[in-house]
Amino acid sequence: MLYLSRFTFPDAEWETGFLMGILRKCYDTFYPFKVLSSRGLEEVEFEPITLFYGGNGSGKTTALNVIAEKLSLERRAPFNYTPLFEDYLAFCSYVPTAARRMPVGSAVITSDDVFDFLLDLRAINAGVDRRREALFEEYDRTKETKSVPLRSLEDYDALKRFNEGKRSTKSAYVTRRLPKSLNTASNGESAFAYFSDRIGENALYLLDEPENSLSAKLQEELAKFIEDSARFYGCQFVISTHSPFLLALKGARIYDLDAVPACERRWTELENVRVYRDFFEKHRSAFQK
Repeated sequence: MLYLSRFTFPDAEWETGFLMGILRKCYDTFYPFKVLSSRGLEEVEFEPITLFYGGNGSGKTTALNVIAEKLSLERRAPFNYTPLFEDYLAFCSYVPTAARRMPVGSAVITSDDVFDFLLDLRAINAGVDRRREALFEEYDRTKETKSVPLRSLEDYDALKRFNEGKRSTKSAYVTRRLPKSLNTASNGESAFAYFSDRIGENALYLLDEPENSLSAKLQEELAKFIEDSARFYGCQFVISTHSPFLLALKGARIYDLDAVPACERRWTELENVRVYRDFFEKHRSAFQK
């Protein structure tokens, strides 16, 4: 499914004309000007899956952020927003395939979103651990206490805990009172679950290096999930990535931002992929033992 057909960025000439007019103003940075134009990236034609490939500083994330802001997509994590961002967006244009608005639920999902989610899980589970220690101490006190006076509702609650402590093992006593950890999976498993929960049906998703925190196996699973979501569930994806597993997505259109000017390439032509190929070719004999 296609929701976004074409996106146009300002070229170097447009940018120069604009920047010459504001040179007298005091700005610490002209970002996002001069990032994508330095790569010659002026227009992007989209497929159900479109990939931006390139090294650090190539503009992959900038392109995603510009597209996301121009389309007013849902965003959770902050990004590198500067005073000139709105001026830059005014030079950009896009062609949707149907209605002018993007489908409900369309969003940009970044590495910061995933990391924030993992940190939240860690904080909640740390709270559960602290509660567990408090319950251990509470159980020990019930064993040391011979009786509980009954003079108020608070005494009644204490009496119930006292009686249960006398009848139960420490494990049973703590388990009944302890909230369960939200997630006992690894960071990679939790990160994968985050994507599978956030990505729904019939929407446009911009993913910024989703392979972060994922093992090779989970990157394969994410690639399959993205392919299925695009093929069967009406989703469109624009992804910035270094991952060979994602770059090999079937039918994906790849823009190489390491090239100047940026151009379309097959995944097997990309430098990052060839580095992996050469590494395993160099160690071929180790796999034959």
